[in-house]
Amino acid sequence: MSMRIGCGWDSHAFQPGVKLKIGGIAIDHPEGLAGHSDGDVLLHAITDALLGALAVGDIGSFFPPGDPRWKDADSAIFLNLALEEVRTAGYRIVNVDTTLILAAPKIGPIAGDMRQRVAELLDIQANAVGIKAKTPEGLNMDHVAQAQAVVLLENLEGDDDIALLEAEIDDPKAVEKILTEIDSEARSSRQSRRMIPLPAFDTEDIT
Repeated sequence: MSMRIGCGWDSHAFQPGVKLKIGGIAIDHPEGLAGHSDGDVLLHAITDALLGALAVGDIGSFFPPGDPRWKDADSAIFLNLALEEVRTAGYRIVNVDTTLILAAPKIGPIAGDMRQRVAELLDIQANAVGIKAKTPEGLNMDHVAQAQAVVLLENLEGDDDIALLEAEIDDPKAVEKILTEIDSEARSSRQSRRMIPLPAFDTEDIT
């Protein structure tokens, strides 16, 4: 089964007079995040991670910041496009892990709501979404919010093969036996590769 990993990163400065929105939810805070769209740093990072996993570009190549159509736009629009790219390519999201780096507001009390909202936007279970928050201690970035995101995608072809196997074989136990044998062969192959001695390398070549 084909797997792909993507990582995304985004950063926005806080600005007075702007509504704060992170992870698709509105947050009560004196300042919001400046940006051409709604400044949702978390959704931007996830969008970039999804697009990066497919190697099709980044959020800026699809939604140029100078385009007036995206002025104050809901970042869920960007995320939806990335999801369409994922589905068109024949993949689905396995899980998403994210980290927010900001001094305030506190994310802990709202992390559950944020996690649920992100899961809804991605059309996956909440237990497949990780949201963590860190403070930028010693980095002199108290007026900036950053977000990092990592996504894992899997190709849907394997599911189609299993569905076809189940359709052709009426006995569930027979299907289970075949899948177990396939898994066993894959494990054996991986073990054999691990037993092959790796070539030595010269530490002087490391730069």
